[in-house]
Amino acid sequence: MEVHQENKVRRARILVADDDFQVRQRFTKRLQTVGYEAVGVASGRAALKQLHASRFDVLVLDLDMPDLNGFEMLKKVRSELPHVRVLVVSEYLRGALLEAARLFGATSTLDKAKASKALIEETHRLVGDAA
Repeated sequence: MEVHQENKVRRARILVADDDFQVRQRFTKRLQTVGYEAVGVASGRAALKQLHASRFDVLVLDLDMPDLNGFEMLKKVRSELPHVRVLVVSEYLRGALLEAARLFGATSTLDKAKASKALIEETHRLVGDAA
């Protein structure tokens, strides 16, 4: 998603919140490789701080994190930052938890096992890019 403002082009900004360093690095680098401005954080509190400090288009959110879990994050993001699209990526997206993430306000969900292949396509969809 490119936004033209005063002859400046702004790339879509993605925040990756996952306490697993390797997953966070892999997702952030993949998003950067296709042109997104991606930043990674290791906790829910750090994610909220970033979201309030700077505008992000999409939050890629793990459900199982320290301090604020994914459901607490979804509740806060939906009430405080309703413009942010939330892509929940978790190993625990089976049955009831998948539906619960949607009920708590997730814009979209991905199983972490399939996320490496589907992350870019789903992010393009969420920011309105042609995939």
